[in-house]
Amino acid sequence: QVQIEESGGGVVQAGGSLRLSCAASGRALSPDDGMGWFRRAPGREREFVADIDASGLTTYADSVNGRFTISRENDKNTIFLQMNNLKPEDTAVYYCTVRIVDNYNYWGQGTQVTVSS
Repeated sequence: QVQIEESGGGVVQAGGSLRLSCAASGRALSPDDGMGWFRRAPGREREFVADIDASGLTTYADSVNGRFTISRENDKNTIFLQMNNLKPEDTAVYYCTVRIVDNYNYWGQGTQVTVSS
């Protein structure tokens, strides 16, 4: 079983920045595994934000590409999401997840990000 702990959410004005952190523990991750972030805005379905694999290869949703940066500390199974130039439409609960090969099997509780206009 994998335990996931997120932190770093909060309230920020449009154009501001926030940094989310996520630590996973309880299971050794293989080189084929990855970690990532999803988000769920009010009244909307959960959507993919970003992913990073063990080699550091990153993938982003079009809506955040160029504004968000995902990074990873492999020896600690810890990832970060640096969010810059935040927009009101970025307001959501952000969830950290662990990908076992191709499936996102483990999820954190979520952290609220609110961007005011």
